[in-house]
Amino acid sequence: MNLNVLTDGFKLAAGAAPVACVDIGGTKVAVNIVDEHGIRGKVIEPTATSGPSDALGQQIIRLVGQSCAAAGVPVQAVSRVGVSSCGPFVLNQGLVELAAPNICGGLAGPARGLPNDWKAAVLEAPLRAAFAHVRVENDGIGALEAERRWGALQTHGVPMANCAYVTWSTGIGTGLCVDGHVLRGKNGNAGHAGHIFVSDNSDALCGCGNVGDVEGLIAGNALARRFAPAGYADPASLFGAAYAGDIKASAIIDDVCEVMGRMLFSLIATLDLSRISIGGSVYWHHRDYLLPRLRAAVHGHLPPLTQGCELVSAGLGLQVGDFGALALVA
Repeated sequence: MNLNVLTDGFKLAAGAAPVACVDIGGTKVAVNIVDEHGIRGKVIEPTATSGPSDALGQQIIRLVGQSCAAAGVPVQAVSRVGVSSCGPFVLNQGLVELAAPNICGGLAGPARGLPNDWKAAVLEAPLRAAFAHVRVENDGIGALEAERRWGALQTHGVPMANCAYVTWSTGIGTGLCVDGHVLRGKNGNAGHAGHIFVSDNSDALCGCGNVGDVEGLIAGNALARRFAPAGYADPASLFGAAYAGDIKASAIIDDVCEVMGRMLFSLIATLDLSRISIGGSVYWHHRDYLLPRLRAAVHGHLPPLTQGCELVSAGLGLQVGDFGALALVA
């Protein structure tokens, strides 16, 4: 499939069959259609977290239909569906189901407040019953592939061989590439660095059930959960207070950057990376404040490993999720 890059976006080659792009996050699902006219018919809803365990799969089928209607494209014309999803994944008879901590309430139990007791959300099976060609990948892998093709993980149009994408949003996830090979693992779960243990902090319950992993400490929902008692109801209020000179808020963010810095250093030390691009809503809205602090938290530690590895903002910005799904089918 040929993909043309225009000044106003992306479109498929003339006459190419449309594709559907699905981006599943812990809080929202976004679907759009891409055809020879570009990216069209985008629809967004909160991620389904109640009802039967296939509620998310059924939601996506419905949203693809709505996106097609908005774009004026018959559903039957869609040739492929690319799904870029938060994970982890489990395989049931070879088909992907989501054991995602921010979607499945059966993982950490009632303490996380999710309105279901799912251990896994059925995803790929209903999609394959509705569409002929479906590709499901972890959203870190989708974003990595998009950043290597069109974003910050390329040099002079050539995808980088040793690089990573990190999302700092509702959850924390990564996509990893070493020696030109995108890492997937036995169930497609390579890159779940957000679940690395870095603390025994008792207030950091992750949706996966771990206490003290990176996601439980600094993900978007963790910041709200941990620091609301101190007067910072959400990440926006925490950062807003720091910008206004609140010393306590600034100290919290410095600690948060140390946690993320440890994770980034671990990736660099383990994989010998040349560049890491960072995206996701928590990072992106505060990137000018966060990036120098993350660089300071990484660089200077074991220079033979960290020298020559750049930390940069995602080249595709907040659209990296949309383009991540597109990269799976383009």
